[in-house]
Amino acid sequence: MSTGRYSKTILPLLIIGGTTAIISGGIAILYSVQRNLIYTPNYPEGSRKHVPKPSEYGIPYTPVILTTQDNVKIRIYVCKRHTDDEASSRPTVLVFHGNGGNMGHRLPIAERFFKDFKCNVVMVSYRGYGRSEGTPTENGLCLDAKAVLEYIRQDEILRYTKLIVYGQALGGAVAIDLIAKNEAKIDILILENTFLNIPKILPKIFPNFNFLCSEIWPSEQNIKKIKTIPILFLSGKKDEIIPQYHMKTLFELARTSSGKEWIEFSDGSHLDTVLQPNYFQYVGQFLQKHIIGWKVW
Repeated sequence: MSTGRYSKTILPLLIIGGTTAIISGGIAILYSVQRNLIYTPNYPEGSRKHVPKPSEYGIPYTPVILTTQDNVKIRIYVCKRHTDDEASSRPTVLVFHGNGGNMGHRLPIAERFFKDFKCNVVMVSYRGYGRSEGTPTENGLCLDAKAVLEYIRQDEILRYTKLIVYGQALGGAVAIDLIAKNEAKIDILILENTFLNIPKILPKIFPNFNFLCSEIWPSEQNIKKIKTIPILFLSGKKDEIIPQYHMKTLFELARTSSGKEWIEFSDGSHLDTVLQPNYFQYVGQFLQKHIIGWKVW
């Protein structure tokens, strides 16, 4: 083949191949950037190395390493009541945290559940968060949640307890997905400042690339699959990250037969709704209403 013929035959393929490689590389970068916007395990600085311990809050605990279905090792805190008899008679709260930090940063919340409500508490640092292995993705976090639920329901003490799942922001999406698939194993859902899905948030921070969204978290679809357990919605009216209409729409979409409750905090922003007056009083009243024969205080 002559050089001219070779050039005419191969050059277009090289151009097409090179363009495809550039496009593919660009899409890969966009996916990576997207995930870095959704999952921020390195913020605040040092969050991958320093994970506060429950003992710093006067809470007894056992650190546990779980291996997920896809062979990733994640770390959890298991905080049981002081005796086996007490632990088996009190509810267990599974805490799913938001997109930043690690489980140790939510210990002030665990402290209220443990000390005020006398609950057992289980906390998890998702894959890629805290000292857990791996890289955070939607599918990966769902597998993490499944592994923690299986641990609780196989534990010789916790398996018999009422299970409350508490999720903030991204943690709310994790909680909704878990319950949509495992409702028979869970008794109550508490949501704070969570979203309908990721594509409906991305335009604020990453415009024009919704068609490339690989992380969906379709809570607006999943919440309709929850049929029987009661749901408490805790919403900060001044949430500047997740507009309040996300929570309002999730509330409207929920059709659980055990009822739902809406609590709004007029001064609550994305990060400080949990600090608003009477926040835990509302939580306690909801738990007391839906766990028959159990006293919160």
